[in-house]
Order: sequence, then C-alpha cells, then structure tokens
Amino acid sequence: MATPLANEEHDRMYKTLGGKPVHQTLATHWARLVEILYAAERWVELASDPEVTGPDYRVVPSHTPDEGVGVVEAPRGTLYHHYKTDKRGIVQEVNLIVGTTNNNAAINLSVKKAAMNFIKKGHVTDGLLNIVEMAFRAYDPCFGCATHAWPGQAAIHIRILDREGNIVRDLRR
Repeated sequence: MATPLANEEHDRMYKTLGGKPVHQTLATHWARLVEILYAAERWVELASDPEVTGPDYRVVPSHTPDEGVGVVEAPRGTLYHHYKTDKRGIVQEVNLIVGTTNNNAAINLSVKKAAMNFIKKGHVTDGLLNIVEMAFRAYDPCFGCATHAWPGQAAIHIRILDREGNIVRDLRR
C-alpha cells in the first residue's frame, strides 16, 4: 500500500491469513478496512497538497454539461455512472453498472459453495441460511441497507436439488 498505516495493516492481514493469495471469501471485509485506511491517509495527503487544492487547479464550469461519466470504488465494488441531460440540465438518460452486477458470477459461486457445504440432506435452519447469506454479503455489504434487510432478514430463495436436478425442497424467507 502506498501509505504507511495502510501498508502496515496490509502486511499484518496477509501475515495473519497465511500469506498470498488469500482464498477466504470473508477476508474481503478485512481488505476493505485496509483500503478505507489507505483512502483516509491519501485524502489527508491530497487535501494538504497546495498543488492539488490551489486556486490554479479549480475549474469553474462555463456552461451546463450535457453528458457525464463517473467511476467510483465503493464497498460493494466498482460503480459506473453515465448521465445525459437536456439543455436545462434535467437528466434524460442514466446508465448505472453497480458492483453487484460486476460481482454476480463470484457471488453465485460463493453462495452455491456455501449452500452445498452447509445444507445437508435437506436440513435447513435459520442459522444455515444466515451462513449462506454471509457468502453473498462478503461481496455486497451494502445490500442490506439498500434493501432495508438486516442480516437474517434478507429475502432468500433456496432450491434444494437431488442428484438428478429435481427440486426436493423449495425454501423462501
């Protein structure tokens, strides 16, 4: 990491987790904390740099733009924004690609793996459903707030299949 405190925590994380690469899905939460620490340290550096904050670097728009694109890294992954406006600056078109979309394949694999490892012989408890939900939340910790569903309250639909692919049990929460 490019800042001292984040680098120290980065090294501690890898040492604690047994070195690189780390394959534990839930380790992403620790990695996010290291990234947040880096961002905070870097923000202080940039906010203190007169070459970045000086009057020569502020650009005041001279007209209303009609299109804008932005990319931001968020806890749930990279978020892409694309907006188009009319002459009055009123948004006419929006295209968003959210982290959940970018992580969809990995989310599905982790949820499937968690379900296959913890749900045995069709026996399911709320605790097991919470473990399956944890696999999803490792990639998308914001989903609960975005949907107003706290851990253990997310709408979950699980189909338990037999070896031939027939539905043995269909669970919804």
